[in-house]
Amino acid sequence: MYQTFTASSSPEQGPPRLAALRQAMALRGLDAFIVPRADAHQGEYVADCDARLEWLTGFTGSAGFCAVLADVAGVFNDGRYREQVKMQVAAEFTPVDWPEIKLGPWLIERLTKGARVAYDPWLHTIDEIAGLGPQLAAKGISLEPVENLIDPIWTDRPAPPAPPFFAYPDEFAGESAASKRQRLGAALEAAGHSAAVLTLPDSIAWLLNIRGADIERNPVPQSFAILHADGRADLFARDGKTTGLEAHLGADVAVHAAGKLLNALGALTGPVRLDPKSAPQVLKDRLEAAGIKVALDADPCVLPKARKNATEVEGMRQAHLRDGAAVVRFLAWLDAASPKGGLTEVEVVTALEGFRRETNALRDISFDTICGAGPHGAIMHYRVTEGTNRALNAGELVVVDSGGQYLDGTTDITRTVVVGEPKDDMAACYTRVAQGMIAVSRARFPKGVAGAHLDALARFPLWVAGQDFDHGTGHGVGVYLCVHEGPQRISRMSDTPLEPGMILSNEPGYYRVGAFGIRLENLIVVRAADALAGGDAQRKMLDFETLTFVPLDRRLLDLELLSKDERRWIDAYHAECWDKIGPRVEGAARDWLRAACAPL
Repeated sequence: MYQTFTASSSPEQGPPRLAALRQAMALRGLDAFIVPRADAHQGEYVADCDARLEWLTGFTGSAGFCAVLADVAGVFNDGRYREQVKMQVAAEFTPVDWPEIKLGPWLIERLTKGARVAYDPWLHTIDEIAGLGPQLAAKGISLEPVENLIDPIWTDRPAPPAPPFFAYPDEFAGESAASKRQRLGAALEAAGHSAAVLTLPDSIAWLLNIRGADIERNPVPQSFAILHADGRADLFARDGKTTGLEAHLGADVAVHAAGKLLNALGALTGPVRLDPKSAPQVLKDRLEAAGIKVALDADPCVLPKARKNATEVEGMRQAHLRDGAAVVRFLAWLDAASPKGGLTEVEVVTALEGFRRETNALRDISFDTICGAGPHGAIMHYRVTEGTNRALNAGELVVVDSGGQYLDGTTDITRTVVVGEPKDDMAACYTRVAQGMIAVSRARFPKGVAGAHLDALARFPLWVAGQDFDHGTGHGVGVYLCVHEGPQRISRMSDTPLEPGMILSNEPGYYRVGAFGIRLENLIVVRAADALAGGDAQRKMLDFETLTFVPLDRRLLDLELLSKDERRWIDAYHAECWDKIGPRVEGAARDWLRAACAPL
């Protein structure tokens, strides 16, 4: 029998846990095992009980995986986490720059013909396995589904989250669940599909107008569902999760125990739709074993959910005004407190959450607040701990990326401020980041344009100075759902056309390792653009409405770098900040806001 382990993860605990996993692999004759940062629902965040990658390696990033071989354990991580992973994993783990280095070639380089690579089919999508399997097979290496090897050696693995689901009112959703089911069911029928299996909790939350507390900071109900072409639905959830929801769900939504899903799949009539980007491989295997035709197509909820209706957009406007007032109060406090010295990152995070809670409307923060002072600001997804906590020092930049969850909307805002006066070229770098954000904010584009087409707008001011940033310019945002929502993005990898109602972040940045970081972020919503004199009336144009109203740090704006149009945009934006947020704050915060919003 192999050794088992308890307690939370840390770098020093990684090596013995790695040794135990390798022993479990050897007992089964396996040459490699893949440990993803994923659960069966393939969301960005995982519950504590599913944090296998963190438990094994200590790495806490929101994306990545570990490929464990007998003599090497590669921790694959993207550009956001290159510095973070070095601090979090022991020397026995090897950081791998991903996606520049792909898993298939990496494995092929290290394994020989006849090797066996294992994976948990609940934790890998259909696309992942379809992409990796043929690469390995071409070299005589097998890819085999197995029961998870981590779980038997994780003896104090936390229990799944217990809180029940709850109804999300139609007054915030803007459409009843029955209407959504009928609308999407008709689309399935038109596509020739008898049913769709839903695995993304935010899709199920949106479709059934329910929410949950299964993932910290994200009010999603961890469950599975089957939507039928006639508008009926089957919901699969753990015991107690749907207690009290019978009337809300209605007679056309049947509730089943979570463990009944695979049996239910075998009773379906095909074609059954699975989203290859998010559905776990085990579902496809089960349907095919039962002789049921599988249709690989997009989750039917994803695009409708992304196209926010008028009620949802108005809710987001109101949430951002409420949240903006809290952030302005925070920034006024920070501007007064930081020059005195001794203020720490932890104190900043605590204070900001306090200002949001004083709205009496906050349900939760929308993600763990990022507060990086000085060199910590260069770690894009830095999370302060008692061990890393440092003071804010004079002349340093402080990146504060945060957000709130309110019943009417989800917020996400980043502001970078200076303690005292900036040094060296901080202002020039900040101004270039601001120019990128302004360029996206002002963008006007034809219908059919995707985020990939707009991404360069945010980078051009940095590129001309030989600078850039290693993350996307923007991600989609849900309405009292996940702060990161697809499929819309502003990214060189995004080919999803932007459509009215889609909400995105606009967050260019610049990071100088060991020195400072800069990021500015507003949320924006796609809308139909007003017609222009002389424009082509037949060409439908779109633009963005800004939802976030919190001023920029004037001390960090290099006016000589700004064009007249950029200055006008900043002045107009600051005037709106004053008009919309001024009435919501008072005293010192109002005085601070008036000064911050004065014309350049």
